[in-house]
Amino acid sequence: MDMKFLIVSGGSLNKEFVTKVVGQGRYDRILAADSGMNALYAAAVTPDIIIGDFDSADKKILAFFQQNKEIDFCTLNPEKDDTDTEFAIRESIRRGADSITIIGGTGTRLDHVLGNISLLGIGLEEGVRMELLDAHNRICMIDHSVTLKKKEQYGNYLSLIPYNGNVTGVTLKGLKYPLHDYTMGGFNSLGISNEIVDDEASIELTSGQLLVIESRD
Repeated sequence: MDMKFLIVSGGSLNKEFVTKVVGQGRYDRILAADSGMNALYAAAVTPDIIIGDFDSADKKILAFFQQNKEIDFCTLNPEKDDTDTEFAIRESIRRGADSITIIGGTGTRLDHVLGNISLLGIGLEEGVRMELLDAHNRICMIDHSVTLKKKEQYGNYLSLIPYNGNVTGVTLKGLKYPLHDYTMGGFNSLGISNEIVDDEASIELTSGQLLVIESRD
């Protein structure tokens, strides 16, 4: 049985979105990464694990959760090289996660957004399914061929962006703009705003890493 973990980070979140994700996800474990606990508190959701140096957490909310002895706290040194979100990902994997969803990983801090997108590569290295989710986007990183069902798409738009170099052998089927054995790379916007037109769409590749972004307005 797959172990599903939800990580709540400190980016842009509202109570309604948190409540919806938690209610629909059926997660085995919920982790708050530092100030991600603020969003969980607002949504009246109790995390299983809280991890961070707590430099950006609301002190009253931190004290509230500290009263709950069933919550596992992992306190980090503020002088560290990695972000709280990366620590939360690695802790989730250490505890047996098969899939990880991250919310609160996007927002106004573009440096954190780009950093969190790069962290999706940890899932490829560790064989763990990972996705970065907000109200308008679902982002994952792939290094193998995948099939997408139109009825399960997160939004009407599908964008494919090469990550960390060229992606070779890209073949797209069931999409408005198909490709055949194409090498994606360089500085261009070729893969932006495609659309699934068949019941199923396939993304095939031979080598490289590809960001798959499903978006809605």
